[in-house]
Amino acid sequence: MYRLLDLLLRRLVRAGDLQLIDARGEPHQYGDGSGVPVVVRIADKRLERRLLLDPYLALGEGYMNGQLRMERGQIYDLLALLVRNTQQRPVPNWTAGFDAARFLMRRIMQLNPIGWARRNVARHYDIDGAIYDLFLDQDRQYSCGYFTDDSAGLDEAQLAKKRHVAAKLALAAGQRVLDIGSGWGGLGIYLAKTVGADVTGVTLSTEQLNIAKQRAAREGLQRSVRFEFKDYRKIEGRFDRVVSVGMFEHVGVNHYTTYFRKVWQLLAEDGVALVHSIGRSEPPGATNPFIAKYIFPGGYIPALSEMVHAVERSGLIIADIEVLRLHYAKTLRAWRERFLANWDKAAAIRDERFCRMWEFYLAGSEAAFRYQGFVVFQVQLVKRIDALPLTRDYMADAEQWLLQQDDAIDARPRMAGE
Repeated sequence: MYRLLDLLLRRLVRAGDLQLIDARGEPHQYGDGSGVPVVVRIADKRLERRLLLDPYLALGEGYMNGQLRMERGQIYDLLALLVRNTQQRPVPNWTAGFDAARFLMRRIMQLNPIGWARRNVARHYDIDGAIYDLFLDQDRQYSCGYFTDDSAGLDEAQLAKKRHVAAKLALAAGQRVLDIGSGWGGLGIYLAKTVGADVTGVTLSTEQLNIAKQRAAREGLQRSVRFEFKDYRKIEGRFDRVVSVGMFEHVGVNHYTTYFRKVWQLLAEDGVALVHSIGRSEPPGATNPFIAKYIFPGGYIPALSEMVHAVERSGLIIADIEVLRLHYAKTLRAWRERFLANWDKAAAIRDERFCRMWEFYLAGSEAAFRYQGFVVFQVQLVKRIDALPLTRDYMADAEQWLLQQDDAIDARPRMAGE
């Protein structure tokens, strides 16, 4: 079986320096010897067959289960090497059957009725919250940061992301804001504290809900920030602004039209909505099988064409689109480095298998954003074409004002314990 795997690797890996030690202990060399050397050992002969037939799933499972071991370099180094090579030479037809089947089945796999959506969210977000403290920023922003320059750290980039989002919402004090997928409450609290908005946040994670409520109480913002356990399809009322950061990836392609029609229904006539979502710069595809099975069940990264088609059917008007390139790669690099630095703590909370699974998820995601055309879309939506100023200058002006507000908040005297 290794002979066939060897043929596959020799066809694919033309650049780089990869040594693979097979299950019999025999080394095999691939690539042109350039770059950082990567040495990998297959510790279980059964993995050779699985890597040949379904590499996208087998590679992650093999590493997670200890059947594939890194002897030189990290799993990110291996994934980056493989991804860079497969961008030039696609995998052979005999390995593509699983991917074709996944694409054909994707509408079934992405069914997200309310009960399933709650279960899928709980699978990822209702694990022990201490895990997230090991790699996220202080505000627990679990989405792409906004790096205004290469020297920015993770906390700075996540604060800049909140400013960037708030600026695009063109917010004024007292306006009613709906935050769909409010996470641990950081964005909603920021909008209330910095701009004076009246915020309602909804989530399907009980863990996130409890922490968000506690945070709002500590800030004394219970009257201006409310968090609820609710599916977006069950929300009623009208809001001046609707924002969703890192939630659209969980909607499922079957429900895009429902989602945007709901945003239209919830938005005031002169309102503004902003959807911040991971996206693919290529045509529609299928979710990576490892991510779908172990990390984000029911999740899917949309192509812009899929989003725009659903927006066009909703009655909403696209006012602005920005594509954030490489910002998520930098975010994921920071998360991965923090997680690796806290590996022993994570293993004490869960176990070594979980740590390898999480590292593979972070490493594979970073490689995808660096080399496979994954980006972040920020899509601004309105119901009335005159709801916003004629030019984008107001965004820069608002961002500068928000920066001054952030500096003022950081400079204020603090009570003991804050």
